[in-house]
Amino acid sequence: MIDRTELWIVIVALGLGSFGLRFVFLGLVGDRPLPEWLTRHLRYTAVAVLPALVMPLVVWPNATEGETDPVRLTAAGVTLAAAYFIKSVILSMLLGGLVLAGGAYWFG
Repeated sequence: MIDRTELWIVIVALGLGSFGLRFVFLGLVGDRPLPEWLTRHLRYTAVAVLPALVMPLVVWPNATEGETDPVRLTAAGVTLAAAYFIKSVILSMLLGGLVLAGGAYWFG
């Protein structure tokens, strides 16, 4: 069990760190334009974060107790291919969802 003093030190430190990160962007830089190189890199944040959130659910899903499932891998591949070729987020998510639902129905 963690000591109460340690717990509050961690909570306060995380709160100050979170505030500091937000203040740097909103308080110090919020009224000035960002440099072009930083803006270019920030455009790819969602492209990097979303696959990182989804990949563990594809490779080690809880529904199969951590076993890799070919249906989920196929649905992820179809979603990735559709996003690359069609360039539509909504349509690629719908196609991936249809493959996942169809595969789950077909292979039970």
